[in-house]
Amino acid sequence: MGCCSSASAAQSSKREWKPLEDRSCTDIPWLLLFVLFCIGMGFICGFSVATGAAARLVSGYDSYGNICGQRNAKLEAIPNSGLDHTHRKYVFFLDPCNLDLINRKIKSIALCVAACPRQELKTLSDVQKFAEINGSALCSYNIKPSEYTLTSKSSGFCPKLPVPASAPIPFFHRCAPVNISCYAKFAEALITFVSDNSVLHRLISGVMTSKEIILGLCLLSLVLSMILMVIIRYISRVLVWILTVLVILGSLGGTGVLWWLYAKQRRSPKEAVIPEQLQIAEDNLRALLIYAISATVFTVILFLIMLVMRKRVALTIALFHVAGKVFIHLPLLVFQPFWTFFALVLFWAYWIMTLLFLGTTGSAVQNEQGFVEYKISGPLQYMWWYHVVGLIWISEFILACQQMTVAGAVVTYYFTRDKRNLPFTPILASVNRLIRYHLGTVAKGSFIITLVKIPRMVLMYIHSQLKGKENACARCMLKSCICCLWCLEKCLSYLNQNAYTATAINSTNFCTSAKDAFVILVENALRVAAINTVGDFMLFLGKVLIVCSTGLAGIMLLNYQQDYTVWVLPLIIVCLFAFLVAHCFLSIYEMVVDVLFLCFAIDTKYNDGSPGREFYMDKVLMEFVENSRKAMKEAGKGGAADARELKPMLRKR
Repeated sequence: MGCCSSASAAQSSKREWKPLEDRSCTDIPWLLLFVLFCIGMGFICGFSVATGAAARLVSGYDSYGNICGQRNAKLEAIPNSGLDHTHRKYVFFLDPCNLDLINRKIKSIALCVAACPRQELKTLSDVQKFAEINGSALCSYNIKPSEYTLTSKSSGFCPKLPVPASAPIPFFHRCAPVNISCYAKFAEALITFVSDNSVLHRLISGVMTSKEIILGLCLLSLVLSMILMVIIRYISRVLVWILTVLVILGSLGGTGVLWWLYAKQRRSPKEAVIPEQLQIAEDNLRALLIYAISATVFTVILFLIMLVMRKRVALTIALFHVAGKVFIHLPLLVFQPFWTFFALVLFWAYWIMTLLFLGTTGSAVQNEQGFVEYKISGPLQYMWWYHVVGLIWISEFILACQQMTVAGAVVTYYFTRDKRNLPFTPILASVNRLIRYHLGTVAKGSFIITLVKIPRMVLMYIHSQLKGKENACARCMLKSCICCLWCLEKCLSYLNQNAYTATAINSTNFCTSAKDAFVILVENALRVAAINTVGDFMLFLGKVLIVCSTGLAGIMLLNYQQDYTVWVLPLIIVCLFAFLVAHCFLSIYEMVVDVLFLCFAIDTKYNDGSPGREFYMDKVLMEFVENSRKAMKEAGKGGAADARELKPMLRKR
């Protein structure tokens, strides 16, 4: 595995790239290490289930250690333990809105009850009547229902009045309040920038009122992303210019509509309006002003960037055209985000379930209030850290598998001279090569990203905990370290992606592939700057187009609900989801362009078009190189600046 071996470096410098000729297993020790790590993750899940945590998680338990819905054994020195709760299947909290954000739990006595109160209970008489009719006692086990209104213990061992209407959570047997006021109070504690709690209540009510519109707009962003991916396949030659024009029109149109709505709402009469609607109208007016100013600033910055980069736009057209051909020959590439997202969701669901199991694993311990908590002692208490590392490593592993799959399919397309000889499904062939030969390489690359991501997340956690307590120097150092680690992570992610491409070409281990890819990228540094930067910017314009279109549709739809809905949160949710969806789809296109560029650089380095060393590249790229050579000769006569602009695209023979 020696990354810095001089012998390996010497062999690499002499070795010529032989695409798709030899195939062998790479980084086997890292594959074994990853398998052992996954076995450890399985042990954590098995341990939590075997120690009874699964029953405590699903069925729930009261404050005395009794699992609801079954007969329980007596716990030593714990009062009210060992009760028969066969007919009491639901966990009920006396004060469900009393939330402890630090320890992430409800600070309330929990009891096992036979039924959840479906209607609000305003007095102890209502609580007593509910117990007599439904046989579900909502006060402590020591108090009989007939004593609810007579004993002084009711103040501490009966539910806080009024008791909110609640319903059992499916599969988890907890009585949860139906009204969202508890969740609003929870959000108030998390969102510290809202000084007026009534504002937050209106925001949440706006989301609940507009949930159908939000879901519809999220679906619209998904459809627009799919349409853009299809369009990219057929109009790649003019895609750059079309996106540029559409973004200009979209940004101007969106900014104009925002200012028009702001002016219209500002001129609308405010007489005979109830105070609540007047407050909502003022919130919407303020939000429109902020949106309009932000859109104006964004439009100006966007125009300036496009003005500076206008001469470089033509450099990306050839690669975009070839990328369009790749999607025509490999249509399954469009569905890669779905498979990756599906795999991530399955793993995250497993990880969250195991995390919940761990939260109820351990031995029963009596706390200061005399109630039961389950805690893990000894070395097993560090399983949390192992589980967190597993979340990062395995998530990065799944994303890296997608990168290797895409790289393998595109490499197969590029280095197959006769496209009629392509495999029937290059994507499945790439997946097959990944599973048979290169899982170790993917495991090693994802582990390197994990090593950088964990310290950054730890520093971010420390920064959030010390917010407002540390001095200016410490705050500056923390932010600098976080920023440096973020930049390092992005650089390593880009290098990893190119290393996976090199592995897909030559079947070399991760270190050799990373070094070879790094050498190629350094030799073509100006090409990287010219092509990748402009290409990424064009794809960013595509994301902006989808976000602007979805946001504009959201503005027009929410405009009909301006009398009783606050726009801010629904529109932010829709735009964030639209950007996420657009990023997931267009990132595949970005991967294809990056892989094509590395293949193109390798092709021009080791081939010159002579017999026996013919180019693998598409005719469009050959024409592009020849046109660039002619343009450079003309630019050399006209000015040095233009010559420097075109020089990265040429190769001396």
